Amino acid sequence: MDEAIRELQDRFGGLPTPAEAEDIWSDLWHEEAHNSTALEGNTLVLREVAKLLEEGKAVGAKPLRDYMEVRGYGDAAKWVYGQALEPGGWTDGSIVTVQEVRNIHHVLMTPVWTVAPHPDANDYEGPGSFRQHEIAEFSEGMKPPSWTDVDHLVRDWVESTNGLRGPSGDVSTPEKLARLHNRFEQIHPFLDGNGRTGRLVLNLLLGRMGYPPAIIYKRDRDKYLRAMRRADRGEDGPLAELIARSVTTNLYRFVLPAVAGPVKLVPLAALATEEMSENALRVAATRGRLKAVKAEDGSWRSSRNWLEQYEKSKYQRVKKSSSA
Repeated sequence: MDEAIRELQDRFGGLPTPAEAEDIWSDLWHEEAHNSTALEGNTLVLREVAKLLEEGKAVGAKPLRDYMEVRGYGDAAKWVYGQALEPGGWTDGSIVTVQEVRNIHHVLMTPVWTVAPHPDANDYEGPGSFRQHEIAEFSEGMKPPSWTDVDHLVRDWVESTNGLRGPSGDVSTPEKLARLHNRFEQIHPFLDGNGRTGRLVLNLLLGRMGYPPAIIYKRDRDKYLRAMRRADRGEDGPLAELIARSVTTNLYRFVLPAVAGPVKLVPLAALATEEMSENALRVAATRGRLKAVKAEDGSWRSSRNWLEQYEKSKYQRVKKSSSA
């Protein structure tokens, strides 16, 4: 994770802003809004999410609440991306503030709250406000603290989080991020939307430290929940691995290919697609079919130009074989 981001910084000057690389961030935006809401049971598919976020069109026949959940998440994620890299007057240089945490929840929950407010909420528990209810014990035994402790616990959490430093200094490890993410969910500061808010806050931290966002994919829901339960018991490793893998995957899948250009050498993971896996590219490089360079650590690097040449030659071989 840290090695990958150092390469991005050394070779390309760091993570591009949403204004500099709109296409990169749009893809991340769609994927995150889809998967993070799907973890909570939202039924919109990725195509419907993209249509809603880009054009404001509600395609399909899903419950209104589902569209409003995605709309709110999309608005909050876009705010987080911009806030992480170009904070303006919102922050004094801290990694995160209490005001930012509350604003993320406010932006996230306002659309769905207008059509389906929480049935138990009082007048002081709307979007952006801390809960004033007790939360029942979770199925695995962890019980969030009393609502009377939430305000000072969030402030303690913010203070602990601001002890993190970015990749250029005392490198913050995935374990620290996992611990902070899990602790936020344990506090459960809001009446509803804590999982989505926690993942958005995690991505604010990552962006502030120069990393792309982590996306917990809906296919990994069970793995994520198991990792969170283990983190409740002080075992941060599985959650840290999930976060690190997500950040690295997004760096290689979305960021490096877009900023590297067609002739820049990048790890094979940055060139992999659904049709052409990283392993298939590695086999092609090993056999000399894909032009690539072997780095000192034994990994292969290639370019988009070389990949296009390989795909053309592969197509020609298949065409020749089928006509024989």
